[in-house]
Amino acid sequence: MRHGGKILSDQLVKLGVERVFSVPGESFLAALDGLYDSGIRNVVCRHEGGAAMMAEAQGKLTGRPGVCFVTRGPGACNASAGVHVARQDSTPMVLFVGQIDNSQTDRETFQEVDYKAMFGTLAKGVFQCNDTARLPEYIARAFRLAASGRPGPVVLALPENMLSASADMPDFSGGLTTDVTPDAGVWDDLLTRLRRAKRPLMVVGGPHWSQKAAAALAAFATAAQIPVATSFRRQDYMDNRHPCFAGDLNVGVNPALAARVRDADALLLLGTRFSDIETQGYTLVNPAGHGKTIMHIHANPDEIGRVYGADLGVVCRGDHAVAGLAEAMQRQADWSGWPGEVRAARAAYEIWQDPVESPGDVKQEQVIRWLSDTLPQDAIVTNGAGNYAAWLHRYFTYKHYGTQLAPTSGSMGYGFPAAIAAALAHPAKTVVCLAGDGCFQMTCNELSTAVQHGAAPVVIVMNNGRYGTIRMHQERTYPGRVSGTTLSNPDFAALARAYGGFGIKVTDQAQFADAFAQARAAGTVAVIECVLDPRVLSPGASLS
Repeated sequence: MRHGGKILSDQLVKLGVERVFSVPGESFLAALDGLYDSGIRNVVCRHEGGAAMMAEAQGKLTGRPGVCFVTRGPGACNASAGVHVARQDSTPMVLFVGQIDNSQTDRETFQEVDYKAMFGTLAKGVFQCNDTARLPEYIARAFRLAASGRPGPVVLALPENMLSASADMPDFSGGLTTDVTPDAGVWDDLLTRLRRAKRPLMVVGGPHWSQKAAAALAAFATAAQIPVATSFRRQDYMDNRHPCFAGDLNVGVNPALAARVRDADALLLLGTRFSDIETQGYTLVNPAGHGKTIMHIHANPDEIGRVYGADLGVVCRGDHAVAGLAEAMQRQADWSGWPGEVRAARAAYEIWQDPVESPGDVKQEQVIRWLSDTLPQDAIVTNGAGNYAAWLHRYFTYKHYGTQLAPTSGSMGYGFPAAIAAALAHPAKTVVCLAGDGCFQMTCNELSTAVQHGAAPVVIVMNNGRYGTIRMHQERTYPGRVSGTTLSNPDFAALARAYGGFGIKVTDQAQFADAFAQARAAGTVAVIECVLDPRVLSPGASLS
């Protein structure tokens, strides 16, 4: 006989879970007891939003479901921000939520929430286990669903009386995933269709990627001589130095790349949903009629043709697909490709890399270029949301897969929890978080988590004293009427020291390199506060 918390932890061990992220609550005391001697590391966080974002980052890093434990009611509500990131980023994640005694349901009991209603459109699946003996079944279902097709977050509610009860039940056994790989002829057919194009573009994104897939993509692009763009915040899917790399389709997209999408007569979409950001609000490609040949490859058949009708749809994981395409290229005779298109796309990308000088003594374009030139090639760089990220996306050269952790959902506060998760998963690697002053303050209380658990990322806070993105839009729409976008900030370097970390302030560009060296040498979480000119808004745009 085992109590529910022990059954739960034993099942997690069997599933290969090594680390979970949590904020403790009395609703899942039995689960905490089960974790006590399980060998699973429990990273105790300061806010459920931070814990869920760490679990999501763990899922991104490993390709296996990240795991988070939170308590009922307010805990679950706080964690929903991380669930939203996992949903839009197609990240496998399982959120365990402590639940009220299920004999008290529908009485509006203390902290009672109907999680199926709350997370119904946010998570990929929402379940509640009411029988201790069925815990292995529900846990296996959650992990299977989180990782299958288009990955995403699954919520499993655990009533406290169910968790504390005992049952004699074996752990779940058997495989959790079933992969579908098309016949090789599918890739030959796709290349035959692609061959008819005059101005093709390949767009790569979505889940299921790896360094091996990045190498296969490079091999395919070289053999096919086709320009390749990456979707929003998937820049590390291809070595940005590759001659076929044309840039990324982000919020501040290169106008030349946007024009290339608009003018392409064929789009090969691999893994990406090709949604709002990539199409600039669906304006670059008209869903109603675009006159393009679209070949869409995605692990979830429901995503193919969801917005844009596809001339050819292939249900397949992105990493398997690019390997199949690379192999199929070897069977193509007399393939010349589009070397002129590749050269033009690459030239436009390189012009876009030329830095535009921003005002002030600390210049973000120079900070990012220094990081790009100096960091180890396998350094992991994280960010949340804000205009500061535009400099990172534009000027940082990603060289290896697994080096970019950023929310395609555009969630502020994500970068720092993600950096903690990355530093714990890869303690030997350099981990750098880029954050704005507003973004960092969403989750800066996790400094305590980093110190407690020995995570040592370097956080670079770009401080311009405002919510810069919103101020930029405000200036465009209501010029001269500043409302609700000004920030009164702490001394970020002193804040880091107060938590037991390292903190330093940079007020001149010449100080940055030495400040970074000191931060790395500190051996603990470090914050470098870069004091920006308050006129700074975005690359190429400043207040007068």
